[in-house]
Amino acid sequence: MNRTASEEQNAGQNHVGGFVLAGGRSSRMGRDKALLELGGLTLVARAARILLSGLTDPVKVVGPSRQLAPVLAPLVGPPECSVISDDYPGTGPLGGIASALMHSERRWNLIVACDMPYLTQDWLKYLVHRALVCSADVVLPESDYSGERRPEPLCAVYHQRASAPIRAALERGVRKIMDGLGGLHIERVAAVDSKPFDSEGLLFQNLNTMQDYEAALGWHERMKQH
Repeated sequence: MNRTASEEQNAGQNHVGGFVLAGGRSSRMGRDKALLELGGLTLVARAARILLSGLTDPVKVVGPSRQLAPVLAPLVGPPECSVISDDYPGTGPLGGIASALMHSERRWNLIVACDMPYLTQDWLKYLVHRALVCSADVVLPESDYSGERRPEPLCAVYHQRASAPIRAALERGVRKIMDGLGGLHIERVAAVDSKPFDSEGLLFQNLNTMQDYEAALGWHERMKQH
């Protein structure tokens, strides 16, 4: 029997699973984005560390174990963080989300892409709280850069109820994430709600090119000086 929203809230944040998606092709970057370093940590380890900072339990990384396990081992050891295979290779991020939910033992699951270096613990904590007090299938933030409102499904919280419909969409040949979420009960988190956590307007930006990476390196250096 499904629990009420208040019961899910009382279950606490340690009942939220955490997943980092790290199986992308990185074609525009020209090298594996997950293994790029920022502040002495690879992007995948950096994302895992944020989720492990009292936000989620456990944390799992979806991607190739051979490449990822060695860079995660110095940061955290089992059972807190582990690498799981993508059960839907070649289907893009939607397949990664489906794989995460298939391997989860939690009702709610915070799923983030590894190449979003500007995410903060405070923002993700807020997002998890929104999930624990709602009855939706997905808690989905929206960004508003240059006046363009867009969903951010690679920084969202998914209930286990979303698992079967997403897998069914994949089996029908759906590959676009938002198409795969069609029919689900989505609670959208308006861009205005993320503004207090995003003074520089960078929160949802990801790294697709070396220029993006160089900008992130510059940002990190500026943060160190403050």
